[in-house]
Amino acid sequence: MHGIRRFYLATTCLALFAAFWQPACLAADEAIVSRIEAMEAGFPVQVLGSRLMAHKALSAFYGANGYQPVWQSAELRRQLIDSVEQASHDGLNPADYHADILSGLALRPMSDFSEDLRADLDLLFSDAFLMLSSHMLVGKVNPQTVHAEWTANRRQQQMESVLRDALERSDITGTLDLLRPADLAYRKLMNARQDLTRLLGQPWLPLASRPTIRPGDRDERLSEIRRRLSLLGELAQEAAMATDPLDYDAELEATVMRFQARHGLEPDGLIGRDTVRALNLMPVERLRQIDATLERWRWLPESLGDTYVLVNIAGFELKMVADGEEVLRQRVIVGQPFRQTPVFSDRIRYLVFNPTWTVPRTVMIQDQLPQIVRDPDYLSRLNISVYRGWGADRQKVDPLDVDWSSLNRNNFPYQLVQEPGPQNALGQVKFMFPNQYDVYLHDTPGRGLFTRAERSFSSGCIRVEQPFELAEQLLASAPDWSRDKIDQLVSGAEPQTVVLPEPVPVHIQYWTSWVDNEGRLQFRNDLYNRDARLIDQLRGNADGDTRYNTPVAGSGPAQDKL
Repeated sequence: MHGIRRFYLATTCLALFAAFWQPACLAADEAIVSRIEAMEAGFPVQVLGSRLMAHKALSAFYGANGYQPVWQSAELRRQLIDSVEQASHDGLNPADYHADILSGLALRPMSDFSEDLRADLDLLFSDAFLMLSSHMLVGKVNPQTVHAEWTANRRQQQMESVLRDALERSDITGTLDLLRPADLAYRKLMNARQDLTRLLGQPWLPLASRPTIRPGDRDERLSEIRRRLSLLGELAQEAAMATDPLDYDAELEATVMRFQARHGLEPDGLIGRDTVRALNLMPVERLRQIDATLERWRWLPESLGDTYVLVNIAGFELKMVADGEEVLRQRVIVGQPFRQTPVFSDRIRYLVFNPTWTVPRTVMIQDQLPQIVRDPDYLSRLNISVYRGWGADRQKVDPLDVDWSSLNRNNFPYQLVQEPGPQNALGQVKFMFPNQYDVYLHDTPGRGLFTRAERSFSSGCIRVEQPFELAEQLLASAPDWSRDKIDQLVSGAEPQTVVLPEPVPVHIQYWTSWVDNEGRLQFRNDLYNRDARLIDQLRGNADGDTRYNTPVAGSGPAQDKL
């Protein structure tokens, strides 16, 4: 194979554009050729004790470049090492990009090294760039290994072309920066992460969670609580050094309430179990939450859209952006931990006013069947009709003719359909983006749950606090639609479908940290325990077989890897 490759290089030399600043027909670097051939044959190739990972991209890049070295410039090597060492700002591990080896060799002239070592270093620098650029573009972890339901149009580029362009423009730093998510929210979170690193190494011994500290109390823990709130930027240093640091005074109470709100807790001023748990969250644990969110940002499409709806499951919040400006923000209710709301992107295509609700099979059997057996009036009271069969052939039956106690998971030939009305579980409007999970946004008759700090009460769908405001915004570009017309429509009893003039992207995400519009770093509870697995994969050893599940940028998991 070695001879064939050399023959190929000789006979196709005039057709190749070799190294961008070199003559077109230099002989191939034999050391580079041998290492590329070994990778193509399926052998693991280690360079200076570090494994090369970007096999496909390395082969494609050096093949197109005549197997010539490309990292002769000390300035370009310095740019790459600086970028690698700053990868931690993005929640990535510099060690994954050979930082420990390259940083000590980056600025030495290549003439200091043997021919074999020059080839090794060239491949190592290229591998570091290809892996870092891929991770900046689409994330280090394949989202489908963390969220089985993940579907989104991820960003697309061929990484060998990215490397070629960066070398042509002599701009490694700028090229890598452009691969980061462009959304300001990502940059804000990066900056917050960097600021938080100043707390690493600070003493952070766990506080006892009992008894609850109430305003006016004196407690030995309050001195340490004041110190932590000061370090976290919640409490001015003067207040932290109060005359009596063990007194729970009004100023400290107001600070605690702000801290509680910033962590998604009930802002009641009581320093109980949940508040102490948030105070005990160590700086390194906060950094890990940020790292998980930064990684999830890298999984998203290049643009969320000029107009879009975004739901943060862990934040129990929805916002809508129209023409680049936020026009709506409101609370939502999401799925319970055992009926989790999935993470995915889609497009809202139509609205249904005065909807019926066809009860999902799981809900029918697990939730409603026991209630029907206990309460014969349950169905009539909630205006639920019973149908035998499905589709056009289904037949309406009298619920009193059904022996409900004889039914079970394996014997349930009925559909339950709740008719439009004030008690309908979907309320008076639902927002449809047909998907494989049968998840959508909708109104709800149960308004009281929106006042809770943690709002995971649904069976997977997303209940919207102010659905008609959302409907009004979605229909803003539709002719002849106004809030008055919406109100008039929902005052009736007949279902009506309204197709949007243009489908609106909707992104359902899971972020346990973000920076809000006022610049405050927010944290939320890991509702579905999804962060731990993701963080484990982000922190995993780069040489582990599962560490590089990252697909070629823009491809699916079944495609070739880097």
